[in-house]
Amino acid sequence: MNRLSIGIAGGGIGGLAAAALLSDLGHRVTLLDQFDTPAPVGSGLVIQPVGQAVLDIVGAGPAARGWGRAVHRMLGHEGEAGRIVLDVSYDRSGKGWHGLAIHRAALFKALFDAAMARPLTLVTGVRIAGRDEKSLLDTSGRRHGPFDLIVDATGAGSALSPLRSRPLPYGAIWGVVDWPATNLPSDELRQCYRRASRMIGVLPIGLLPGDTTRKAAVFWSLPAGGHADWLVGGIDSWKAEAIGLWPEVAPFLGQITDPAQMTMARYSHGTLRQPFADGIAHIGDAAHRTSPQLGQGANMALLDALALARALERHRHCLPDALRAYGRGRRWHVATYQGMSAAFTPQYQSDSRSLPVLRDHLLAPLSRVWPIPPVLSALVRGTMLPALGSLGPVSPTARTTQSTPASPPR
Repeated sequence: MNRLSIGIAGGGIGGLAAAALLSDLGHRVTLLDQFDTPAPVGSGLVIQPVGQAVLDIVGAGPAARGWGRAVHRMLGHEGEAGRIVLDVSYDRSGKGWHGLAIHRAALFKALFDAAMARPLTLVTGVRIAGRDEKSLLDTSGRRHGPFDLIVDATGAGSALSPLRSRPLPYGAIWGVVDWPATNLPSDELRQCYRRASRMIGVLPIGLLPGDTTRKAAVFWSLPAGGHADWLVGGIDSWKAEAIGLWPEVAPFLGQITDPAQMTMARYSHGTLRQPFADGIAHIGDAAHRTSPQLGQGANMALLDALALARALERHRHCLPDALRAYGRGRRWHVATYQGMSAAFTPQYQSDSRSLPVLRDHLLAPLSRVWPIPPVLSALVRGTMLPALGSLGPVSPTARTTQSTPASPPR
């Protein structure tokens, strides 16, 4: 395969990782995004161990770890009876595995700085509306290209992807506050539930770039169409309900004084059976969408970017073969996590009365019986199946980089 001209639509997590990885292979990369000034959207998230390995390959790992916070456990309890209904540890074998909880702004900066260290072209202020043969078309009618390969990393609102996903009945409001004086551990994701219709969580996310105050992300489940009702109900009423369910969140919610501090996120579920077509590859949410219940969204986008780069490297003489290899390489890993997410999500975010009873009285006790605990640990780590299929392993303990890493905070 000759040196390709590659147009990457979307400068989010997957797009930035793909830009760096494909540039490292010697391809001519143009990265296009709608932002005028590079900026992230969103709150906190968790990068799982295999995703952290991709950050290391890109060169963004040291900076991301410097800003983020290592998370070693996910613990959830039922608010009325106080019983533990979710308890998953990352590392049961002493290998040093952990999740990396981080604000999107910090992850974005780590990836953006790493990508910009490559000899690629960045085009900003461009909103992609479609494609015409080998070119990308923006909303103002301009044509960008032609490109030998287009990488669609434009997310859930992609105008390039044929994916039609199913809206999920529940979403969540998210906000960021300072980490307060609290008895909650700063290395665990904590959640509290009332049945499956109420869930509040606290995630330590480390630092924001340019700040020295540790942060936390707080989230609260809402029906997908419930944001307007939440606003009408008033922030004081919501805080009273949440603190009544879980008193330990009081010092976190006490910092929220304006509804605008909480942003509504809505989720959907769906997967492209074939995440590529002639001259185009879809990655991240443009290829598969699900709830964040297993914490795999950003992880999957990073793995897609690496799988595409590995496929292009292995099948360097034939682009169609490379795209087919990309699709095969991600097929079973994506299918497994999509299936697990579809099964788990209604137990924690739904109007069901029976599923929480099943969760609390059958599934939670069984989750503590060997061999289930190590299986659950592998599930959240992203290591339940080989992440890249036949394209090769991704070591969760990898620390090698292919470029000068972005500088971590000092």
